[in-house]
Amino acid sequence: MNQQLSRAFASTRAVLAEVQAAHLDAPTPCVSWDVRALINHFINSAQWAAATVGGREHTEEDYAPGDFLATYDNSIKATLAAFESPDVLEQTVQLPFGKFSGTDILNMLTRDQFTHGWDLARAINHPTDLDPDLASELLTQAHLDIVDAYRGPNAQAIFGPATKPSLNATPADQLAAFLGRPA
Repeated sequence: MNQQLSRAFASTRAVLAEVQAAHLDAPTPCVSWDVRALINHFINSAQWAAATVGGREHTEEDYAPGDFLATYDNSIKATLAAFESPDVLEQTVQLPFGKFSGTDILNMLTRDQFTHGWDLARAINHPTDLDPDLASELLTQAHLDIVDAYRGPNAQAIFGPATKPSLNATPADQLAAFLGRPA
């Protein structure tokens, strides 16, 4: 499972490396976020996951004005190390919306990182055919994990209503559509 997270990080990092200062105010498929907010989200979510499974608090910060690529690299290292700790996947963590195992948090983070990499690619006009094998694996998992109770309007629910992917949609495009991104 940690291998999926590593691949999700690598996929998103490759897109992040293409971001220029002129992209920061560009809209993303997540209607309530621009590129700056999206970058902050995936850096902060990686750090949050590492802190959560490590039993520490996390305070969100604004990383977009600085060297966000270096910050993301540091977040990746810390997060992967946190998930390699003994028994981390078996532990139970209380979140505001329920109790989850370390494995559940790992799966949520992996899907979140990969999908937001897709959002970033779409926002900066980068190809969205990201790691097709991983996208297929995550889509299969999403069909098992994402129930209608998690869906609703943007900024009010974790996921939007599923959309219909185009006929030539890549696996990453299909995952994004299932998670409520516009096709």
